[in-house]
Amino acid sequence: MCSKKKLILLLFIIFNLLTFTSSQAQTLRNDEPIKIVLNDWTSQLVLSHITAELFEGMGYSVIFSKKTTGAQWGALQRGLAHVQMEVWQGTMEKMYTRMIDEGGIIDAGSHDAKTREEWWFPDYVLDLCPGLPSWRALNSCAHLFETKETSPRGRYLGGPWEKPDGAKIRALDLKFKVVTANNSDELWEILDKAIRNKQPIVLFNWTPNWIEAKYKGQFVEFPRYHSDCETKPEWGENKNFLHDCGNPTDGWLKKVAWHEMPIKWPCAFETLTKINFSNAMLAKLAYEVDVNKLTYQEAATQWLADNQQLWQSWISPSCQITNKITG
Repeated sequence: MCSKKKLILLLFIIFNLLTFTSSQAQTLRNDEPIKIVLNDWTSQLVLSHITAELFEGMGYSVIFSKKTTGAQWGALQRGLAHVQMEVWQGTMEKMYTRMIDEGGIIDAGSHDAKTREEWWFPDYVLDLCPGLPSWRALNSCAHLFETKETSPRGRYLGGPWEKPDGAKIRALDLKFKVVTANNSDELWEILDKAIRNKQPIVLFNWTPNWIEAKYKGQFVEFPRYHSDCETKPEWGENKNFLHDCGNPTDGWLKKVAWHEMPIKWPCAFETLTKINFSNAMLAKLAYEVDVNKLTYQEAATQWLADNQQLWQSWISPSCQITNKITG
């Protein structure tokens, strides 16, 4: 009788272990697709394709979700999108902080890359406006940047991302008007034309970015950034208005995820936290597309082929690769 009880107990334990293992495997290999946000600048797009390849190599299903930087937050908070590979401090810190505080998204770690997003001009503009890069020189040179669209003010060519450039112009009393490009391709087309004709231009630029490898230029140096600049009018140059300062000069670059990702796709989330790119690495991704004219997928495939040891180190031994990664 005792032996029979022991046998029943042993079978019960084995059954529970098998049930647990099956449940755990199902969790690790959830068939529900992981939705990766696609924005509209090159490094983010290539990095998203690299991440998709890694997730698919671990057996996950992946689909892309095209979102503006404004629309992405609600989608991430509600689980309509699950991963964002590039959250820039300069343009996204406010919404990032709000979403983290509300609990809809979680921080998946920072890249080694340091970021800056600011007004930028080609070096030859220094000869025409020698007071640059100080922001105080802009008004005396505003006529150089004037266009039919902005007359009698100078044109500042902004990007389609959420930047308080209009508020900055008001707070610092700049004789400029913001003209917004539809996307990064339009920014670079207008910049390239201006440089070929040596025309004065000031526009939104950022680093890491392939532009710094092709064109020589500088950021405008505005009053140094402080968080009070965005919340306390009495801080800074103008005691009546916010945004009388520049953007962070050494900003972070983060990855974020839907708050349920670690539960639904634990191996994918663990890998996400380990993915890490430097300034040079991100600039090269963008260069391969914008200069060498690879597609986003081709650039991702090339990077995976050239960096196997690195990306393999991001994947835990317990999260074995089940499918071939194209690199």
